Amino acid sequence: MARQQSTPETKSVRLLKVGEQVRHVLSELLTRQQVHDDVLTAHSVSVTEVRMSPDLRHATVFIKPLLGVDEDEVLKALRTHTAYLQREVAARLRLKYAAKLKFVSDESFDVANRIDRLLSDPRVARDLGRDGQD
Repeated sequence: MARQQSTPETKSVRLLKVGEQVRHVLSELLTRQQVHDDVLTAHSVSVTEVRMSPDLRHATVFIKPLLGVDEDEVLKALRTHTAYLQREVAARLRLKYAAKLKFVSDESFDVANRIDRLLSDPRVARDLGRDGQD
């Protein structure tokens, strides 16, 4: 049987699929409070995205606590339990390598709020209204 050609498009699809699987595993671990930590138990943490490196050895995990409260404490707790989370992800996904997890704060919600505030500014609304009349 001929081996399929590996294109950048198929690689990116694989990266997206694996990243989504890692996100689901981490979300499940955090939702079911299988990480025994007081900070993580007290907060609802959303895993918004996982970006995998091309060799699947590194994963950048974007997280956001509910309402953005105590974000630094949650990140510190997750970084403390990184080894446990890496073992669980590797065991559940049965990948060739256990991906090294790097937890970072998801700033996309803050950027979206800033854009909403800018668009709702009366000066911007005035300019947008002027374009519609011409």
